[in-house]
Amino acid sequence: MRYTDYKFHVPEEKIVRLIVNTDAKNEADDQFAIVQALLSPKFENAGMIAAHYGTRHEDSMERSFKELEVIFDKMHFPKENMIFHGAPHAIPDKTTPVVSEGAELIVREAMKDDDRPLFAIFLGPLTDLASALLMEPKIASRMTAIWIGGGRYPAGGPEFNLGNDINAANVVFQSKMEIWQVPKNVYEMMPLSLAELEYKVAPYGEIGEYLLQQLDEHAQEEGPRNSAFRTGETWVVGDSPAVGLLLYEHRFEFDWVEAPLVTEDMAYVHTKLNRPIRIYHSIDSRLILDDFFAKLALFHAKHPEGFSS
Repeated sequence: MRYTDYKFHVPEEKIVRLIVNTDAKNEADDQFAIVQALLSPKFENAGMIAAHYGTRHEDSMERSFKELEVIFDKMHFPKENMIFHGAPHAIPDKTTPVVSEGAELIVREAMKDDDRPLFAIFLGPLTDLASALLMEPKIASRMTAIWIGGGRYPAGGPEFNLGNDINAANVVFQSKMEIWQVPKNVYEMMPLSLAELEYKVAPYGEIGEYLLQQLDEHAQEEGPRNSAFRTGETWVVGDSPAVGLLLYEHRFEFDWVEAPLVTEDMAYVHTKLNRPIRIYHSIDSRLILDDFFAKLALFHAKHPEGFSS
């Protein structure tokens, strides 16, 4: 699926296939990345995979799946063959995949005879990517994965997405796949204010109103984890860099670092046994957010009642 209702055109050789893997109901920021991916004409969206988000809810993957359905419905985008169930839990060890619709989608798209590059962005744990690699190791040379997760380099440390499947991270890091990692200290560079959302997002249709509403509701929820994030008037949309890096690669804002071994306490051990991966140390939040605001406003101007193909 590709949305192209703009006055500008993306050259054919720049179009990429995209899979989005999202723990959409974990927090309130995945939704922004999902909408931006759907509205970006550079992407041929091959499918969106609902990911689990640990043990906070036993049905976390199903909650993420339902959240994807809500977003598609509010944008009036077709859901058929676009939303897939991922693994309901982490892989049990480094050799056993959790077979799911999502892992099968990754394998199928990677092995497809298609000259357009395949990217998959992971906004939560790496469970479905690790499972796909264990199911079909050949995919390692046929796609690139962008992951929002992991602690600051070089030491690492506790981080939510990584903590939800450390085994999966080690499977991926020990593979030959090209990985672009956006660690915690970098994805935290994506703050925005709720007033900004009320002004630049909420007026733009059913999906714009929902994006503010669901973030505001999430910010009001009680609990020790949420209290740490709640600042009163701001939030970090930390998943959006995964989309932004495909719109603009930030060519001088990353280093090639040998993929580490991740310990049980999420520290990085630099064994020098793995191949280098791309570690970002900065992103342009202005470009990413302004692109999102513009695409949302243009979408509403052209399709005030939602998209109708």
